[in-house]
Amino acid sequence: MAASALAIVHNTVPPTANPHDPDPECDLDYTPNTARERRTDTVLSVGSGFGGFQSAIVLTRPARGGSVTTASPVSAPPRPAATRTRTGVVTGIGVAAPNGLGAAAWWAAVLRGESGIGPLTLFDASGYPVRLAGEVPGFVADHVSSRLLPQTDRVTRLSLAVAREALLRRHHSGRDPRYEELATRGHNKRFTARSAAFRVATTTEEVVRAVGEAARRGRRVAVRSSGHCYENFVGDPAVRLVIDLGEMNAVAYDPRMRAVMIESGARLMDVYRRLHDTWGVTLPCGASATVAIGGHVAGGGYGALSRRFGVAADHVYAVEVVVADATGRARAVVATREPGDPHRELWWAHTGGGGGNFGVVTRYWFRSPGAIGDNPARLLPRPPAETLSSALVFPREGMDRAAMRRLVGNFGRWHERNSGAGSPYADLYGGLVLFGRLRENDPGQSAISFTHLDAGVPDADRLLERYTEGVAVTPYVPGTTRVPWFTATTELARSQDAEHGRQKIKSAYLRHSLTDRQIDALFTHLDSADHSSEAASVSLQSYGGRINTVPSSATATAHRNAVVNVIFMNTWQDPEADAENIGWLRRIYRDAFATTGGVPVPGRGGADGCYINYPDLDMADPEWNTSGVPWHRLYYKDNYTRLRRIKAEWDPGHVFGHDLGVRPG
Repeated sequence: MAASALAIVHNTVPPTANPHDPDPECDLDYTPNTARERRTDTVLSVGSGFGGFQSAIVLTRPARGGSVTTASPVSAPPRPAATRTRTGVVTGIGVAAPNGLGAAAWWAAVLRGESGIGPLTLFDASGYPVRLAGEVPGFVADHVSSRLLPQTDRVTRLSLAVAREALLRRHHSGRDPRYEELATRGHNKRFTARSAAFRVATTTEEVVRAVGEAARRGRRVAVRSSGHCYENFVGDPAVRLVIDLGEMNAVAYDPRMRAVMIESGARLMDVYRRLHDTWGVTLPCGASATVAIGGHVAGGGYGALSRRFGVAADHVYAVEVVVADATGRARAVVATREPGDPHRELWWAHTGGGGGNFGVVTRYWFRSPGAIGDNPARLLPRPPAETLSSALVFPREGMDRAAMRRLVGNFGRWHERNSGAGSPYADLYGGLVLFGRLRENDPGQSAISFTHLDAGVPDADRLLERYTEGVAVTPYVPGTTRVPWFTATTELARSQDAEHGRQKIKSAYLRHSLTDRQIDALFTHLDSADHSSEAASVSLQSYGGRINTVPSSATATAHRNAVVNVIFMNTWQDPEADAENIGWLRRIYRDAFATTGGVPVPGRGGADGCYINYPDLDMADPEWNTSGVPWHRLYYKDNYTRLRRIKAEWDPGHVFGHDLGVRPG
C-alpha cells in the first residue's frame, strides 16, 4: 500500500516483483528490474491475510483544485508546477474478512469487537487438533466470469471481489475520468446528469451512509436504477448527489421472508431469466429488457402478463427503503403489506406512488397475495409454457381516415368487450402501433397489430379477424409462431428497445375506445411531415383483466378501470430538432384530448388519467393542460392525499423529490 501511494506521489512505477525479463506472450504492463517514470492517477492495492482476509484500497491523485469527492464538473485552473500538491488520497476500500463481507459490514463488526473466529465449515476438520479458524462467510463468486472460475482459487476470487468493491465504492465527481460516462448513462439522450457527485452503491449500508451525508448537508438526492426516466429528474440542477443502484442487482429467495428478494438495480430481462430458469415463475412487469425493477415497480409496473396476473406492484410483499428524518439521520426501513406492520403505509406508497419520492428503494420482496408455503416455485405466477405470437402489418397505401377509424375503433371496442378478469382472452396481450410518416425514405407502413397470448387460448385465428373486421386495407401477415414463453418475451423486448436517442413520451389510460374525432386527430398528425423524427408513433396496448379486480385504494396504483393504455412517443437524434419534435408530440396529444383540456382527465371522455412511469412535465404546465385538473389527479387520482401524508412522515426534510414529485401534506 505504501508503494502504491508513493507511485502516485513520485510519478514512478516500481519494479514488479519476480519477473526479470519481458515476456512477449504476456499482455500485462508489468515493469521488470527497474522502476520507470510514469504519471499514475489511480492505483488499486490488494492485500491478503490469515483466515481468508482480503482488502483492497483505491488511491487517486487529487484533481487540480479540489478533492475527487467534492469537485464540481468544471475543472479549476491548474496550479503552478512548483506549488502543485503531490499527494494521494484513498477513494475506495474493499474488504472480505471473517467478520464481515464488504467494507461497511467489516468495519461495523470491528466497532462491535467481533473477531470472526469460528468453527471450520469449508471442510471436515474433525481430524485436526485445531477446529477453529477465520472463514469469510456467505461469499459467492457470482461476479467472476465462468472462464476464470477454473483458473482461480478461493483466495484469488476474494481478491477480485474486494478489488471490485474498492473500485465501485468511490464517489465520482466532475474530475473523475468516469464522471462523463455516469453523467450520460441515462436512456433519454436529451438529458445529462451533472450533479456534484455520483455514488455507485453496492450495499444498503452504502446507501444509508450516502443519504445521511447528503441530508445533513441539506443536499437534494436523486436515485437511478437503470436511467430510463423520460424526464430530467436525475439531471435537475437542484440535485447534488445521484445514487446509482445499477450494481445492486441480486435475485434470490429469502427463506426468512418466504419471498423472492430482488435488488433495485436488477434489469427486467435478467429478472425474468433468473425467475424462470430457477423456479419456473415470473412477474407481470414491462417489456423492456434494460429497465430496472426499482423505479418500474414503484410506479406500478405492467406488461404482457398483467391482464392475467395484475400489475407488478400487486405482488410486492415487502420493500426496503432508505429514508432520512428531520435531523438528517438516515436508516433502512423494511415495510411489509402485513396489516399489523407499523410501516405498512411506506409499503403502500411504493406500490404505485412513483420513484424518487420517499427514499431510496434498495430491494423488494415478492410474494403473490394468497401464496403460502416456502417453495419459491409456488409463490409467484407461472408463465405460459408457450406463446402464440402474431403480427399484421398495414401498408400506408389505402390507409385513409375511414380505414384508420375502423382499425383503431375495432381495437378499442374489442378491449371494451374482452377485458374482464374472467374473459377467455385475459391471457391475451395485444398492441396496435400507428406510425408517423417520415419526410424521407418512408417505409410505407401505417400500422402494426401484434398479439401475444397463451398457446392454450382457442380461436387465435378468429381473434385476429375480429381485430381487422371491415378495414379496407389488406394487411401483410408474416404468420403466427408458437415459441417458448421466454423466447417470445425476449423478442418483444428486442422490438421495445429498438429506439434510442432523444425522446419525449406521453401516456393515457382509456376506459372506452377512442372516438372518431380523436382518431381523426391522430390521423392528421401521423400523416403529416411536421417533424423530423425517425420513430414517431402512437401505441395502443392491452390493459384491464386482473388489474381491474383490485380496488384503487388497495395499492397506490389508482388506475383500475382502464382497458387500454396509449403511449405517444417521438424519437430523434439531432439536438437542434428538439423544439420541432417535442412540439409535434404536444400537438397530437393536445388535439386527441381537445374536449377535456388537452389531457386525459379521469372520468371524462372515456379517459382515466396518465401512467406515472411515463412522466410528462406538460401535465403540470397550464399551456398544455387547460383542463383545470391538477397533474397529480391525472397520475394518482384519489390516492394523492394519502401519498402526501406518507411523504410528510417519511421525508420531512424533502431530501427526495422532483418536478412531478409528491408534495408533503
